[in-house]
Formats: sequence, structure tokens, C-alpha cells
Amino acid sequence: MKALALLMFLCVAVPMTQADEEVKTMAPDNADAMKSLQTSTRHGEWVDVPVEGSETKLHCWIVHPERSDKAPVVIVIHEIFGMTDWVRAVTDQLAAEGFVAIAPDLLSGKGPNGGGTESFKGDDVRSAIQKLSLDEVNKDLDAVRNYAMGLPNANDRTATIGFCWGGGKSFAYAAHQPKLTAAVVYYGTPPESGLDQITAPIMGCYGGDDARVTKTVEPTKRLMSELKKSYAAMIFDGAGHGFLRQQTAKAENAKAAKGAWEETIKFLKKNLD
Repeated sequence: MKALALLMFLCVAVPMTQADEEVKTMAPDNADAMKSLQTSTRHGEWVDVPVEGSETKLHCWIVHPERSDKAPVVIVIHEIFGMTDWVRAVTDQLAAEGFVAIAPDLLSGKGPNGGGTESFKGDDVRSAIQKLSLDEVNKDLDAVRNYAMGLPNANDRTATIGFCWGGGKSFAYAAHQPKLTAAVVYYGTPPESGLDQITAPIMGCYGGDDARVTKTVEPTKRLMSELKKSYAAMIFDGAGHGFLRQQTAKAENAKAAKGAWEETIKFLKKNLD
């Protein structure tokens, strides 16, 4: 019994490694999204965020971290599939890392009978998202940012993270919002203009087998370097487009997802905490 007690004491007393302290979670695969949400211990809820000059409010999923001090805000920008359980699950995992994480449904009020993503059938959601103008998206993201920063448990530091279509919008929002603290881009293309307006550091995660998007990385690196802007891009060999969502599609996706997520959390904590 004494030996067992000593062993238990030693197990409790051993401190976490630095890596354990920095990254506590893993973003879920699409197939595990609902399970991840159902087993979460954090407080998540739907909120409706007003947008200046619009009668339509943005339907947003927000998850609060479990911490005693004020937390930075991370805005999650969904894919071309709109608001999904996977996006909500990723939002929850960001809250697990200590951020106030909020994901707006950018199709709020644009569906049949004034609905959002859930009101579209099949590929109609893709078509609706493709019709959103950059100005409209930026205005919506400004509204979400203002709302989240006004929460009593939020501080004045904010970042965006986006995937696919949302990855491109995360990059573009950094060019629009000079007070943004950081931005993460998952397999999204850079904006056609405005890179010279960026003040926040950018981190990009790309699949080596996603040539349509990944071929933009080197030209963007050169231009960002010329402009003296911070842009760290990682290309994961063999990974395809959407590798964070489709981790089980192939081994290269799973490896890329793990590496990208760890670097994402480290990047956000370095710039936001």
C-alpha cells in the first residue's frame, strides 16, 4: 500500500511538459464533431449579434473558456459549407485552449423564410456563400468582433481563423481590420489586394496536394516579405484540401491535421496571451 501511495503521489506531482501546457486539445474530424460537442464540459450557446444598418442579426455559436481572468477572442470563419457541427466543434476546442471562441453563420437571414445555413438544401448553401461580397463579410465580422470584445470575460485581443472559403476571408479580414491581433488561414487563398494594409501576423496551413490553393503560397510569401509583413506558411506533404476536417481520409491528412493544429494553438497563444 505504501508503494502504491508513493506511486500515486509521484504521478500527481510530475508537472506537465511545455508542449502539454501549450496544446491541450485536438480539433475533431468531421465524423467525430457531434460526439465532441456532446461530451464538452464548456458552456456553449447560440447568440444573435446585431449588425449596424441591418435588420438581420447574425446567428452565432459561442463557447466560453474555463479560466478566471479575461480571455482573448478567436472568431471562427466557416467553410463554403456554412455553419456545421464541425465548425461548432472546432469552436469548442478553441475554447478548451482558453479563448472566447465565436463562429458566426454568415448566411444568417439569407435562406428560405429568413433562415440561415440550416434552411438551404444540398449545394444551394455553396451558391449562397459564393454570392456574399467581401464588404458584407467584413462588416459582419466587425460586428462579431465588437460584440465579443464587449463581453465581460473578454479582453482587447482578437484573432480570426478560417477554413477553405473562410480561410481566404480570414486573410482578407486582416487586410480590412487594422486592430486585429492575429489571423490563421487554413487552405485559403490571399486577397487580391490590401496586403499592404495588414498589421497582424498571419499563419497559413496548406496541403501539399492542394495545388489550386498552395501554388499561391510562394508568391504571397515574397510579396509579404517585400512589404515587411509577418506571414508564416506551412505546407504539409501529401495532405489534401480540407485536411483538418477530413483527417481520416488518408494518413497524410491526419498527420497534417495534428501538426497544423499544434502550431495554430501555439501561434494564437504567442500572439494573444
